[in-house]
Amino acid sequence: MSGIVFLDPEDIPYEHRFELKHQPFFSSVPKSVTANLNFRKKVVALGNSDEEHADSIRNMCAADPLFYINTFVWTYDPRVTPKKLPMVTYDFQNEGILKLLRAIRDGNDQLIEKSRDMGASWMLLIAFEYLWHFWPDQSFLLVSRKEDLVDKKGDPDSLFWKIDFIHGHMPTWMMPHVTRKNLSFVNHNNGSTIDGDSTTGDIARGGRRTAIGLDEFASVENGHEALASTGDATNCRIFNSTPKGMGNAFADLAHSGSIEKITFHWTQLPEKASGLYYDGNCKPRSTWYDRECNRRQHPMEIAQELDIDYLGSDYQFFDPIMINEVQRAEAREPMHRVEVIHDLDTGEFREFDEVVAGRMSLWHPIVKGVPVKVEDEFVVAADVATGTRSSNSVISVGRRISGEKVAEFVCNDTRPEALAKMALAICAGFKRASHSERGPMLIWEANGPGRNFGDVILESGYRNIWWKHDEHRLKKNITDIPGWWSTKDTKLSLLGDFRRAVKDRLVKIPSRGTYDEMKQYVFMPGGKIAHSKSANKIDPSAADDNHGDRVIADSIMWKAMGRSARMASAETMARIAPSDSMGARMDARQKARRARSVW
Repeated sequence: MSGIVFLDPEDIPYEHRFELKHQPFFSSVPKSVTANLNFRKKVVALGNSDEEHADSIRNMCAADPLFYINTFVWTYDPRVTPKKLPMVTYDFQNEGILKLLRAIRDGNDQLIEKSRDMGASWMLLIAFEYLWHFWPDQSFLLVSRKEDLVDKKGDPDSLFWKIDFIHGHMPTWMMPHVTRKNLSFVNHNNGSTIDGDSTTGDIARGGRRTAIGLDEFASVENGHEALASTGDATNCRIFNSTPKGMGNAFADLAHSGSIEKITFHWTQLPEKASGLYYDGNCKPRSTWYDRECNRRQHPMEIAQELDIDYLGSDYQFFDPIMINEVQRAEAREPMHRVEVIHDLDTGEFREFDEVVAGRMSLWHPIVKGVPVKVEDEFVVAADVATGTRSSNSVISVGRRISGEKVAEFVCNDTRPEALAKMALAICAGFKRASHSERGPMLIWEANGPGRNFGDVILESGYRNIWWKHDEHRLKKNITDIPGWWSTKDTKLSLLGDFRRAVKDRLVKIPSRGTYDEMKQYVFMPGGKIAHSKSANKIDPSAADDNHGDRVIADSIMWKAMGRSARMASAETMARIAPSDSMGARMDARQKARRARSVW
């Protein structure tokens, strides 16, 4: 066969076997389908002619994985005719397969993020099968979210069916002596194995593997537990998936910066990229892409299946177009970054000390460490985390009449008790900037670590605080329970009110961090709303209602501001109204209500 050089793989240095420039035989393989099929027939006939030729071809395949794949591997696609297709690799597939092989060789984790229908699962399986086929003592594990997706007889969607398909189209002289059982391939010629399992919290715990492949990992519900259990089982885990929002272990890995990524985007396939152009947002499109958008219609599905868009593939609670518009109009850099200097025991305020990396951002002027006085009153709102670095605690400060957020304190290592002292100091600091003698209204989420926070506030004697309202009654009567309490219904109402206030510009948020976090609020199963990164964490303190962030702090800030703003308008009327006017009477009623230390 002209152009083919017979070479023993032992003649190739081990460290060069998976380098693209050292693929000695692949260049001789034709790339057009017709020519490739003819080439395959000739190679198979040569192997059939005598064992010496068969042994040489096997050695060539062992030395050159791309030669093996493009000469012997077939794939299956029931949507096209013919359904059985020779694997003729594109350049991006060559690069991707070799990267996988190097990751396995070097013992490094690898993440594959992809548009739908890019052949990534086939590439992962082919990489495993190649090493299982030709290299001794390899041990691989393939997992998916349920067992039927790993191995189900007669189901082309299962991973092991695809390996069976590859083996079923090999000439007999290319196949080793194999034992095939449910969820298992054993190569008796070299001792290599491929096993399968479903993705559970204990996957691979106690075992040892050359590599573990985790297919469609974004769909795995207990992904963080699977990360923990597989970490000691192998040096190489390959995570393969299309994005499915931010609330999963796959998204966390993809954005961690700690793992090498392979990206397979639809623009890399020539038939899909034909007529490629870019729209006004610099987003790639093509005739195929436009047709797919018309078929799928829902923007979440388009983001998930085509765009490799993690945020867009969630059911977002806040309209991203609205967020971007408001962010462009309102977001700006703070005037000051400060540390809150206060007595750690009593919370007594001393000053706002300007520091380059200060944890508190101010969009309000300060003079000699004290906020400048304005004709307004303030609200101080806290979303309290555990202080164990798993999530942020946030304190937001707003002007109740103007609706402006003027300060934001963010940290992840302050315990609830210490955060309460910080909040008291912030209240004292902004009391000096207010025309009111009562100090800012203090509101906090009272669930979870907020209980410890609230105990300190009550023990301090500070009484201008938010008291729980009976949200189920029309008049929303005030109770004697301090703080704002989160339930599924009250959180939905809270965030819904905040969403409307942001959209209508009733509340003015200058913090870019708030807008970034708004984009990550999604609908969870059962209608619950949560920050997507709060889902599926190993550390329970970081999960669900205990996930502290700017959005909750700003939302409860607006809750207090929104109620007080109505009272503020009554006070404004009273200042200019006669003593017997409706405005004066409204003011008197408000003062009576304040006798209970609430707005």
